[in-house]
Amino acid sequence: MAPQWVRTKVLITVRTYPTPARKGIEVSCTAGVTDDRHWIRLFPVPYRFLSPDKRFRKYQWIELNVTKASDHRPESFHPDIDSIRIMSEPLSTKSNWQARKDMVLPLKSHCLCCLKAERDKTGVPTLGLFKPSAITSFDIEKDRDDWSPEQLARLRQLPMFDAVLSRELEKIPYTFSYRFRCEDPDCPGHKLSCTDWEMGQSYRNWATRYGSDWERYFRQKYETEMILENDTHFYVGTVSSHPDTWIIVGLFYPRL
Repeated sequence: MAPQWVRTKVLITVRTYPTPARKGIEVSCTAGVTDDRHWIRLFPVPYRFLSPDKRFRKYQWIELNVTKASDHRPESFHPDIDSIRIMSEPLSTKSNWQARKDMVLPLKSHCLCCLKAERDKTGVPTLGLFKPSAITSFDIEKDRDDWSPEQLARLRQLPMFDAVLSRELEKIPYTFSYRFRCEDPDCPGHKLSCTDWEMGQSYRNWATRYGSDWERYFRQKYETEMILENDTHFYVGTVSSHPDTWIIVGLFYPRL
């Protein structure tokens, strides 16, 4: 049966650091809010292979054709990459992100414990936004330096797109996680990895600029500022291959 495409408007709120794709070369998980105020996950999006006129930024409105993905998660849709049209500049950060708050905070959930309980009961949601009661630590843990042979083989396939990248996708040799507690009084505490594109890019930029001193600058932004200076919320989602696993896919962080 041919896919049923639907023209949809999406405010992009989440873009994760790319990973080698199971099908294709590399992909980035992308999510946002539709114009009728529902969460939507767009996957796969081969972001670095998009033509310049389709390379949307976070908090830009885009319009595109989507069809329900075979992914079991209800919010997951397959995008028609060729149909992407960027409709606006990114929403302003003026007045302490008020324009962005107006779009995403009405979809805010009480806590991760609530999101988990609801998903376990009904199968949805598998995307959400909440404010942790307390962030207790930010963990940086060493990961392997290089892609596995299988991942490298995927990255070195000939692209199906016109774009040919001048630089192979860089492996981030660390994993980044937040430990936190929810507002739920029975919260046992959580540790979730964070795969936000911005965090990966910060590591790449600061490791190049500051060498072995990169962690000091990295912790200033993602630990000190996120815990003490910003009104930090987590965008979270489940992992398709591990339905009970939640990860942080993005940060929402206006100033306190």
